[in-house]
Amino acid sequence: MTLNRDSAMNVANVLTEALPYIQRFAGKTLVIKYGGNAMIDEELKNSFARDIVLMKTVGINPIVVHGGGPQIGDLLKKLNIESHFVNGMRVTDSATMDVVEMVLGGLVNKDIVGLINNNGGRAVGLTGKDGKLIKAKKLKVKHKTPEMTAPEIIDIGHVGEVSQIDTELLDTLVNSNFIPVIAPIGVGRHSGSSYNINADLVAGKVAEVLKAEKLILLTNIEGLLDKEGNVLTGLSTDQVDSLIEDGTIYGGMLPKIGCALSAVKEGVTSAHIIDGRVPHATLLEIFSDDAGVGTLITNALSDDSDSNQED
Repeated sequence: MTLNRDSAMNVANVLTEALPYIQRFAGKTLVIKYGGNAMIDEELKNSFARDIVLMKTVGINPIVVHGGGPQIGDLLKKLNIESHFVNGMRVTDSATMDVVEMVLGGLVNKDIVGLINNNGGRAVGLTGKDGKLIKAKKLKVKHKTPEMTAPEIIDIGHVGEVSQIDTELLDTLVNSNFIPVIAPIGVGRHSGSSYNINADLVAGKVAEVLKAEKLILLTNIEGLLDKEGNVLTGLSTDQVDSLIEDGTIYGGMLPKIGCALSAVKEGVTSAHIIDGRVPHATLLEIFSDDAGVGTLITNALSDDSDSNQED
């Protein structure tokens, strides 16, 4: 009996702690980029789906943007289509783009939609081609080796960047209590060609145009680390700019930080880079009195930031 009472008390404490956040974020839009281990591990996949359903149930409007690089690589290997990379980006010819659309728009997207719906949600899968949701243009890649006097522009095929997000379809779905799940495939404004776009960049742009309350990027690391390996959080945009300038942020982390930084500067209240390997990481970040499970970036001063510590 004591054990049951203790268990019930723990549930009551959790709900009481979450109440101010539920009230605060009700009716607000959260854009969540879903990728990494959270998309592969079965327990993490189900915990993520339940998190999304819970958010919608308490009046928050989650929008999911997903990646799928490893799944694309696996299918290309099975089809004996060789992958080439330039500056970390996959060269995407027509055959590769067919696989990208098959994996992102089909297999991965429908798997996520199914998980959310099986946990009581009402998810709808989209690519950026649906309703011309994501208009894209070819990404121009500059490549320079030490012996070159000037960088060369390399055509890496159907790899794009966002030129415009049309929010009409998203608004319709959200207002009808559906959860949009977006595969990061864009469509050429004039040509109608398909483009593979980095999911972090799509999530950031969607958050920007919707003026979302939060942009949440799930990763396979604890968050943004300093040079000693400590997680940095409660950062202002000015502090992030300084960390880029002094070399603390470099390499593969730059694009992720860049889209988070851009989103906050363009009106998103806060951006979070969190550890997707932690079960229920999104709920811990949104509904907890603790410091969260990753890096928080806002436009506010660090001692006045939109942190989970402030309530």
